[in-house]
Amino acid sequence: MFERRLYHHVDWAMFGAIVALCLIGLAQIYSATLTPTGASSTFYTQIWAILIGFLALLLALTIDYRSLADKSHFIYIAIVGLLIYVLVFGVVRGGSRRWIDLIGPMNLQPSEFAKAALALALAKFFGDTRRGTIARGDFIIAAAITAVPLLLIAKQPDLGTAVTLVPVLFAAAFVAGMSMRIFGILAVVALLAAPIAWKFALQDYQKERISTFVNPSQDARGAGYQQIQARITVGSGGPFGKGFKGGTQSQLRFLPVAHNDFIFSAWAEEHGFMGVVVALGLYLFVILRSLEASRLAKDRLGAYLVLGVLASFSFQVLYNITMSAGLAPVKGLTLPLMSYGGSSMIATLAGFGLILNVRMRRFTN
Repeated sequence: MFERRLYHHVDWAMFGAIVALCLIGLAQIYSATLTPTGASSTFYTQIWAILIGFLALLLALTIDYRSLADKSHFIYIAIVGLLIYVLVFGVVRGGSRRWIDLIGPMNLQPSEFAKAALALALAKFFGDTRRGTIARGDFIIAAAITAVPLLLIAKQPDLGTAVTLVPVLFAAAFVAGMSMRIFGILAVVALLAAPIAWKFALQDYQKERISTFVNPSQDARGAGYQQIQARITVGSGGPFGKGFKGGTQSQLRFLPVAHNDFIFSAWAEEHGFMGVVVALGLYLFVILRSLEASRLAKDRLGAYLVLGVLASFSFQVLYNITMSAGLAPVKGLTLPLMSYGGSSMIATLAGFGLILNVRMRRFTN
């Protein structure tokens, strides 16, 4: 458990940047969902999510990450069990079965917690490998560990969240010593499998998103609408933006889900290029401090854990921001720490609790 002397080794600078991103997101959610009578219920729900998220961060920080890793198989099995439960009894919204209804308006999306659970499981698995490099069999086992939650999440269907598990696998495997030859072989296999995936694996709406990304104007009122509006919203911000609550695209609801998937576009419209620089700077600072935490980790287990959590977070940040600027196909991936979403916020903050945990305990025995 937490020892008082460890308090002095907490990375308060990184913690402050995380808090700043949460507050920026909260302010933007307030602006994007503002009603004639004042703040929306969405805004107050996000406040509760942030408070619960920081409690989850504190819990993840308090317990020694090595103890958590020792119990990682129980955590992994619990998450897989919840994902199976979702497929059978979960709530369907927007054609996807992703949520478990809790008390009142509260619900749980287990797929968001699968990222940290997988990072713990793979860190434990690779940490127990005493060799300087990992064998092909080790990678196959790790890939199987990843495939179980990935396929369950994709079945919901939620391909966007499922894909965020892949960086966790490759980050941990790369640091554990997987040879570049295996990476090269996997890249060639993925390239050759792309036409097969297009023909048999992707749903029609997923193919439509890819084709409209190349040419959004071919269906400007349908599949290409979000892409076009996102570009207009970002571009209309100019150097300094239109001001808080002054965004026309988001305020007049031209931009869909401005409080969720496209919150970065709404932020760019209201705060302009300077606001974008601030947000990107905070994200870059958090990522660099996390990389430093992996470098300072006292053992390989800690390094693998930090990089696993960080890989999923970084991938999601980069994809959402490029998507918001119209540079990537539209996919239902939120912007961590800023977008509306209770499960996403709580899971992300819990993941950073693990990263802070590793850095804080770098001097312990």
